[in-house]
Amino acid sequence: METKELLKKVKKIEIKSRGLSSQIFSGEYHSAFKGSGMAFSEVREYLPGDPVRIIDWNVTARLNKPYVKVFEEERELTVMLLVDMSASKDFGTRSQLKQEVVTELCAVLAFAAIQNNDKIGVIFFSDKIEKFIPPKKGKSHILRIIRELIDFKPASSGTNIKLALEYFTSSIKKRCTAFLLSDFIDVDFERALRLANKKHDLVALQIYDETEKQIPNIGIVPFLDSESGATKWIDTSNPKTRNHYKAIALKQEHLLKNIFQKAGVDATEIITNKPYIKPLKELFTKRGSRR
Repeated sequence: METKELLKKVKKIEIKSRGLSSQIFSGEYHSAFKGSGMAFSEVREYLPGDPVRIIDWNVTARLNKPYVKVFEEERELTVMLLVDMSASKDFGTRSQLKQEVVTELCAVLAFAAIQNNDKIGVIFFSDKIEKFIPPKKGKSHILRIIRELIDFKPASSGTNIKLALEYFTSSIKKRCTAFLLSDFIDVDFERALRLANKKHDLVALQIYDETEKQIPNIGIVPFLDSESGATKWIDTSNPKTRNHYKAIALKQEHLLKNIFQKAGVDATEIITNKPYIKPLKELFTKRGSRR
């Protein structure tokens, strides 16, 4: 993409995303995602009743009088975005492709994060780890992430969510909040999902087009599997074909919900032709009410 066109797109997404983050998500985000625990702040002189376990023995020995460690709640988070860059992202039948929705979602979450003074990083994945952007703060860092989301060309077309989760779990040592953005057209990632959520606070955002769950009646058409490259002709005017496709989609939907539930992962669905504000707000509010 030409640099001028890229910068224009980045600016457009920035304006939209910053507005949504500040006006809609700031309160919900703040209450839904909290810091990872207690962090050391300073030392002070020992007072009667202070627990022995918080005595700083090094300072006590140096100053020849008892001192204790003071802790405060960590308010800052590290936020990671795990973004599925497989070829199925380039699908959409109405106003937007799945990838365009993912880009906006990531931008909104990123601006919500910096309003809370959080660090944010990204893992782009397909059936391999495509790119890792370490967590940092600041607007310039977020604009870099948006540029990558718009212009990044993955080396591979497949999907391996298990690999992405394993890489995330091993590379990010300190507990963080992570958003996994994918259409979840994949298998065999249940254990990796469970382990990642045990170490971190994982949230799943499933992005899909409505025709992926119910084929419209548009006659005999070729269907291309964007990840395998295979093409198959299907008669969508046949009710049995449409009902069969719908039944498979419902089964997959039920299976995916069970996977998230068993792993203890909060999840929501984002449909390409519908506003994502409502499902995100509902997710944040639900999480905030449990804390």
